[in-house]
Amino acid sequence: MRDDLIDYLRLKDVKRQGWVNSGVPEPESVAAHSWGMAVLALRLCPSELDLLRVLKLCLVHDLPEVIVGDLTPHDDTSTKAQDEHEAMKQLAPQWLDIFDEYEQQITEEARFVKRLDKLDMGLQAQLYMEQTNLDLEEFVESAKSIKSNATILSFSED
Repeated sequence: MRDDLIDYLRLKDVKRQGWVNSGVPEPESVAAHSWGMAVLALRLCPSELDLLRVLKLCLVHDLPEVIVGDLTPHDDTSTKAQDEHEAMKQLAPQWLDIFDEYEQQITEEARFVKRLDKLDMGLQAQLYMEQTNLDLEEFVESAKSIKSNATILSFSED
């Protein structure tokens, strides 16, 4: 069990590859991203959704990246779904149903968390742009492509 716990915590050491590729100094980890999503969920989760399920989805959805790494759309992702599923079976089979729910987008909670994933990225891009001279507008625009995120992101520009 101790080894399992240590493996989960290794997510703190996996840097978000999109930020690394964009030249962000000291980019956030995947674990920091998952925490950011969880905080956004606490603030934004609609009352008709199961908040506990949403939080579980936020915390588990990127766990396989401990093994697979954080792939971006610019990487070869042809086997990503299979590789992440296998990694999840190895790391945390007890949470495989939560991971699959997110990956397959089969519930309203999973679809909400997918939007939070993009929203967190867009807000983080705005933070990095405030801190650096980097142009990360592509990340903001990607987040805005999710209709419900566009309004939230526009509020943050004021």
